[in-house]
Amino acid sequence: MGARSKILLLAFAVLNLPSAATAQAYPTKPVRFIAPFPPGGTSDIVARVVAQKLSDSLGKQVLVDNRGGASGTIGYELGARAQPDGYTLLLTSMGGLVTNQFLYKRLPFDPINDFAHISQLATAGQVLVVHPSVAARTAQELIALAKSKPGQLTVGSGGIGTTQHIVGEVFQAATGIKLIHVPYKGSILAVTDTVAGQISMTFADMAPAVPHVKAGRLRALVVSSEQRSSAIPDVPTMAEAGIKEWFPQTWWAMAAPKGTPVAIIRRLNSEIGQFMKAPDVQEKFASLGLIPLHSTPERVAELVKTGAVRMAQVVKAAGINPD
Repeated sequence: MGARSKILLLAFAVLNLPSAATAQAYPTKPVRFIAPFPPGGTSDIVARVVAQKLSDSLGKQVLVDNRGGASGTIGYELGARAQPDGYTLLLTSMGGLVTNQFLYKRLPFDPINDFAHISQLATAGQVLVVHPSVAARTAQELIALAKSKPGQLTVGSGGIGTTQHIVGEVFQAATGIKLIHVPYKGSILAVTDTVAGQISMTFADMAPAVPHVKAGRLRALVVSSEQRSSAIPDVPTMAEAGIKEWFPQTWWAMAAPKGTPVAIIRRLNSEIGQFMKAPDVQEKFASLGLIPLHSTPERVAELVKTGAVRMAQVVKAAGINPD
């Protein structure tokens, strides 16, 4: 090796020393993990499982900071404006990074440019559940019932523009039925009122709905995911029920503020890749109808960009106007 090559190699090594040192030293204090939704929902459960596993693997406490409000916008803004030092992480989702672009005329953050993506964490479809008094045991029976009572059956969601709402709108458009939409401030409230018989049905996250299905308080008719859920394996998919349409899938991921050192991003990605294989994580997520995931940061960025193209079409077809 010539003298010039040795000098260049030495310079490269020196330049990369701070990055390597950052990864080895990190973390030296507790890490905040912003969950931009209230406690108790699926997002909160995902955040707490991941936070506990990261605490164990990093050797420092990872604290979940619930910052709900404005469909997650409050939490996302906090995450985007935090110091990019690895001590503030953010739970992201399809709703926050993709759908919200089309629900608000202005967002206090840039979904594309304000975050350094780390990895996907989980994905799940929605489940259509009805109150036991509804005279339908299959999706096709529900469609027939709704057509015989146009505008009489009610469908709840976690709020206008939420995944539950959009899946419900796609379902109505694909089947030619008309339901009365009842938006709530969270999908758990919609599930609770369906159990109480205040509304006919709701498209719900798996986590709050599955326990009621197993207890017989709700009847599950169909799931919007491409594959059946391991939590309720007897419930067919939309395709199996004869409904050939694209339904948005919920996904969760982890991000940090833009500018967070690459070494820290890689360290966190590696840790996630290790604990997502753990049997207790696999079992916990499966019991909630979630599929645990690990991906490259680039894969998350791709999901945001491609999801926006499809979501723009769905939101427009549903007649949802931005606030």
